[in-house]
Amino acid sequence: MVSRHDTTAVDIIDGQTTADNTVARQADKWSRYGDDRLREECGVFGVFDHADASALTALGLHALQHRGQEAAGIATCDGTQFHLERRMGLVGDNFNKQTVIDRLKGRSAIGHNRYSTTGDTILRNVQPLFADLDTGGFAVAHNGNLTNALTLRRELVSSGAICQSTSDTEVILHLLSRSKKRRIVERFVDAIRQIEGAYALVGLTDDMLIGARDPVGIRPLVIGRLDNAYVLASETCALDIVGAEFIREVDNGEVVAITKDGIESHRPFPKRPAQPCIFEYIYFARPDSIINGRSVYDVRKQFGVQLAAESPADVDVVVPIPDSGVPAAIGYAQHSGIPFELGIIRNHYVGRTFIEPEQQIRALGVKLKHSANAGVIRGKRILLIDDSVVRGTTSKKIVQLMYEAGAKEVHMRIACPPITHSDYYGIDTPSKEDLLAANLDNEGMREFMGATSLAFLSINGVYRGVGETGRDSLRPQFTDHCFTGEYPTPLTDQNGTEAPRQLSLLAEVL
Repeated sequence: MVSRHDTTAVDIIDGQTTADNTVARQADKWSRYGDDRLREECGVFGVFDHADASALTALGLHALQHRGQEAAGIATCDGTQFHLERRMGLVGDNFNKQTVIDRLKGRSAIGHNRYSTTGDTILRNVQPLFADLDTGGFAVAHNGNLTNALTLRRELVSSGAICQSTSDTEVILHLLSRSKKRRIVERFVDAIRQIEGAYALVGLTDDMLIGARDPVGIRPLVIGRLDNAYVLASETCALDIVGAEFIREVDNGEVVAITKDGIESHRPFPKRPAQPCIFEYIYFARPDSIINGRSVYDVRKQFGVQLAAESPADVDVVVPIPDSGVPAAIGYAQHSGIPFELGIIRNHYVGRTFIEPEQQIRALGVKLKHSANAGVIRGKRILLIDDSVVRGTTSKKIVQLMYEAGAKEVHMRIACPPITHSDYYGIDTPSKEDLLAANLDNEGMREFMGATSLAFLSINGVYRGVGETGRDSLRPQFTDHCFTGEYPTPLTDQNGTEAPRQLSLLAEVL
């Protein structure tokens, strides 16, 4: 519990010490067994003026669990005091007891699911973060990544700031505290004008819920209504779980201040075309979410349709790599007329292994997560569909798994273009040196995987899948730098390594 003017936030860890968390983090690292999937970003949720604010926030975070599984936190305010609980692990393992919910008093709340892209996975980096300002308490949660956070942090520390975490989100609190503006909304705007990169923010004061998106809208944020209460969430699936009605998306570059008087909209940035992250459609968002008026599930099926049109294959059966490859595989099968089968069965209950992570055990890791459905595979020419390839190690193992199950041929089709550039906006991609497509041509990747053939969806195929006629090379409709190397914002902390391509694109847009 945190008083409005008490700077000591009490974090409940249920007996987990820092040492325990370090061990748990290492165990989680080993449990992945070298899995090279893209890592989800984070999820944010907020409720203003509802009697069950904390319970609704826990439900909302549960719906957004796919966006981050390392930690979760909820902050509430009862009008006088702030209450904050931050936990390592899943929402359902930590916010599943009435006693926990009862401690989070108040009619307004914000919550966060974490997958770390900046800062270690330790309790002090778990969000929401809280600070006591001269205007009162302020809690904030952030989905995205600030590309000038390190630069700002150095400046803040050199001028006397004391940082309590290694999260880029803390920079926002410091900027808020140093603003000379009078109103909290003005201070918030003053702060975000100094940051760069991708962000969807939810902030909480004793009488206000604030939401904001970066100037090009890279990270998503939506507004809903439940009875007389307002809800902010990363995706519409979180509105659905609490029974809230979707109102609209927060616009790119918009700040919304929600009070008892309703929603007040601020637009502190010059108007720019929106460029939401294309990976929300490809991988990150839940299939039942709606983004920019488009069903994520339907878009992913269209990726499969486009892939079938661009890269047909003479095979007996289409098999998705579960779970994210399923919609594209359905689309491919429907367009091509080739039967769709579940040739791979995914084990959803792997979790942390009790087995010591020796090399020979880790080598079997793919079989813990995926099992071949031999009756579908044996003697067949198989077409595997996946949503993306990062390092290629999982693809290689699954191709081998298919051959071991008796497949005659194993063809690979990927429902997005080759990933050739790192992300700096909240997606945990490896360095360019570790990206398979950045180091090998298509034939080299095919040989590495051991596949009979390999093809990727084209960049224009992706754009057609989301309902565009193609990619506008001068003003891309989406943030697609992982495929093109064109970054829509400055990358200050990267010391200019990607800046030339980014700056020229920025000049064209402005």
